[in-house]
Amino acid sequence: MRTVYVNGEYLPENEARVSVFDRGFLMADGVYEVTSVLDGKLVDFDGHAVRLDRSLSELSMRAPVTRDELLQIHRELVARNDLTDGLVYLQITRGAPADRDFAFPDPDEVPPTIVLFTQSKPGLADAPAAKTGIKVISIDDIRWGRRDIKTVQLLYPSMGKMMAKAKGCDDAWMVEDGYVTEGTSNNAYIVKDGRIVTRPKSNDILHGITRAAVLRYAAEAQMEVDERPFTLEEAKAADEAFVTSASTFVMPVVEIDGTPVGTGAPGPVAARLREIYLEESRKAAI
Repeated sequence: MRTVYVNGEYLPENEARVSVFDRGFLMADGVYEVTSVLDGKLVDFDGHAVRLDRSLSELSMRAPVTRDELLQIHRELVARNDLTDGLVYLQITRGAPADRDFAFPDPDEVPPTIVLFTQSKPGLADAPAAKTGIKVISIDDIRWGRRDIKTVQLLYPSMGKMMAKAKGCDDAWMVEDGYVTEGTSNNAYIVKDGRIVTRPKSNDILHGITRAAVLRYAAEAQMEVDERPFTLEEAKAADEAFVTSASTFVMPVVEIDGTPVGTGAPGPVAARLREIYLEESRKAAI
């Protein structure tokens, strides 16, 4: 049985409790982060901590712990759960006021709720899908306009994932005004004539921590990167496509809406970026 962290306590998972009045439960009024663990170490913890602070600030929420305390909690959970490869999930909500209300309470009057737990993923870096690639479908992007905030409002992305599964695919790419925004839980890229194309940061997409690292490594490897929107038609005609996220790292996309991308197999750019990312992440993990 896992040990989890709830509001200052380390507890067996079957003893963890959150109030029924918690606004995360009632209003999806909360933010989250997922940090990968490789070889028992945290990957890009600082990047996730910085984005967490930004998400909290954008929603006028306060942090319940300092960054140093947050790092210690992560490390303690990894140790207590003997986690080698996997994930640490963190969620902070606005807390539990006296009763349900659309107007949220003063952040100084109601303490936020903080929950963390681990998920074991043996062989996380050696996922078979990295060698075969994944298949995606396209769906309309009908989410709210602040996708740059990593909130727990994940109903539509979950529905998108299920739409993909119903068609025998792995994921969905969301499309707005003809342009791909992102996947259900990842940033999207195409490769054409050796150039990597991905949507620039804005309120339209999540500012991925893995995205930032991959683009930095691509630049260091002297790969050309073009940060601009790309259409669904461009994606289908690309030489390669891939996604990035904290849990999948760099994952090739080999089919979009039934159309093979490039040769229909993972391409060299995605493969090389995955190799570089894993090598550098292991070196920098803490």
